[in-house]
Amino acid sequence: MLKLGTKQAIALVSAPWPLFNRPSIQLGSLKAFLQRELPSIPVLTHYLYLHIAESLGYELYRNISEKNWLAESVYGALLFPEQFDSIEKSWWRTSFASSLLPSGRDFQWLCREVEAATRRSLEYPDWSTCSLVGFSICLGQLTSSLYLIRHLKRRAPHIKVVIGGSSCAGKMGASLLKTFPDIDFVVQGEGELPLAHLAASLQQRNSDLNQFSLPGVLARGSSEASPEGQMVQIPFLDNLPMPDYEDYFALLHRFPPEKRFFPKIPMEISRGCWWRKKSPVGKQSGCSFCNLNLQWDGYRSKTRGRIVAEANTLSARHQSLALSFMDNLLPPKGLEELFTEMAVSGKEFQLFAEIRATTPARILAAMAAAGTETVQVGVEALSTSLLGKLNKGTTAMTNLQIMRDCETPGMPNLTGNLILHFPSSDERDVAETLATLAFAFPFRPLKPAAFWLGYESPVYQNPQAYGIRKRGNHSLYKRLFPRPILRNLTFMIQDYSGQKRYQRRIWKKVEEEVRHWQESYDELHGSPGSGPILSYLDGKEFMIIRERRAGRDDMTHRLTGTSRGIYLFCQTHRSIRAILAQFPRLQEDRLLPFLKMMVSKRLMFNEGNRYLSLAVPSRATFSGTHPGSRSMGSNLPAIATPHSGA
Repeated sequence: MLKLGTKQAIALVSAPWPLFNRPSIQLGSLKAFLQRELPSIPVLTHYLYLHIAESLGYELYRNISEKNWLAESVYGALLFPEQFDSIEKSWWRTSFASSLLPSGRDFQWLCREVEAATRRSLEYPDWSTCSLVGFSICLGQLTSSLYLIRHLKRRAPHIKVVIGGSSCAGKMGASLLKTFPDIDFVVQGEGELPLAHLAASLQQRNSDLNQFSLPGVLARGSSEASPEGQMVQIPFLDNLPMPDYEDYFALLHRFPPEKRFFPKIPMEISRGCWWRKKSPVGKQSGCSFCNLNLQWDGYRSKTRGRIVAEANTLSARHQSLALSFMDNLLPPKGLEELFTEMAVSGKEFQLFAEIRATTPARILAAMAAAGTETVQVGVEALSTSLLGKLNKGTTAMTNLQIMRDCETPGMPNLTGNLILHFPSSDERDVAETLATLAFAFPFRPLKPAAFWLGYESPVYQNPQAYGIRKRGNHSLYKRLFPRPILRNLTFMIQDYSGQKRYQRRIWKKVEEEVRHWQESYDELHGSPGSGPILSYLDGKEFMIIRERRAGRDDMTHRLTGTSRGIYLFCQTHRSIRAILAQFPRLQEDRLLPFLKMMVSKRLMFNEGNRYLSLAVPSRATFSGTHPGSRSMGSNLPAIATPHSGA
């Protein structure tokens, strides 16, 4: 622990536009660490984004925050008034922008409202008592943070400003330090240790840090600035204190009763991404499009006991059961045991987490039993050839299996993206996607997401391999930043040239099919208790598969004997060899026609010589095991004809 006398306060700020209904895990983690390491220095956390959300109204704030360019436009117009006309034009060119604002209101009104609310929110604390102000800058927070930094420096010139976060990694942070003189320091990578040492050094050296450097920190004017990319990390995450969100909840409780709500509490089990592991020279590591882990070196996770204790403590402290795990990806091992232990606590948690598509059903079931309501799954594509280009390490069949598992009653709801326009994708990728979409219609639709080039992602680092000829800052930044400033900056979102028009053309049919998918799913789930679109009831000696269809009569199918056994056995995708080994009395020449028929009716999906059953149990929570998977003879009865009604 660093020993200091009583000194001026440290303020940590999170600017708009994060999700308003949860505190910043960055601020909560940093405050707890600084208070432990520097107990004599007051640490304040300022959730400015919550102020703005309350002032604008939560619905308007949420709609703006969900679109990065809309979010950056508002404070961009305040930061650079000379850019207002180009920013306003860009705002209105967004197809849905006109529907966001209240009737009779325009972009100028929005900017005035945000400016007034921002100035009101800065009336507290007394900034003259702060020696260091830190800004956590992630996607959507750049112009708002720069505007606040300028405002605070004018109000209290003595303040030293430090920035950090995912938008400050590598050359991005260095370019901000070089371009904006109001910024004094940039933390490169994880913030706890560099920020603690920076705060201590500032106090000990009378606020003058231009004559020395600190690991993990870029300093203005220092001749010995820490090299770009150098990181200083906590080796064991269990050594971190639990996040401190008291300032967020205190602010929320000061709102009028009609403006209060029950927030979600952010937690982290791990930092980094284990899929983005170190690999031999020349071999790509991690998803090719991803740049979410630039601020960490490697992968670390907390122990099970610490995770459970933290969940119980934060839940009790803030009287909330809604927890969001902020990990880019949950750990690869020990999840079943972790969520089983959380379920034993008896608390009826409401959990959110991000997982890989390879997560088996038994772990999903354990997560559901612990209260996991929604999982963000890294699906990204429904074409195995495209998944290879994305370096996902999965197949279309793998993705369909977890989409199906999450459609089972009682399992977590799945959210996921379908990446469009990926550089180097071709007609084969599109054809495979369209073919798989025909089998995915019973499951919750994926969200179409146009590819964007992320700074320092594998695609960015090796553009030639993906048909990219030229790259640079995204063109929309030209509307936000004056040209003399723009040319010195490196941004998170990059742009490129290389077959863009071709990509938009070949993916157009997929976009249309995804819209149809969403419309059909919404229609079939429009009435309460409608149940899964494709499901089965098991009668032990037989099973009945029900297929609900939009605008048409339902279909029912009956399987008996070995047919039923095969269908249940293929709830996990199986090869023909595995099926024959499971049912040794069955000959291949009788198996193949049955499988072909099931695929033709879209009750099963096949890829190569592997087969996956698509119907989910109608009632029971999926447990990962299925009755009737033993051999039951070689009879393969035909499937029943369509049946109208229920």
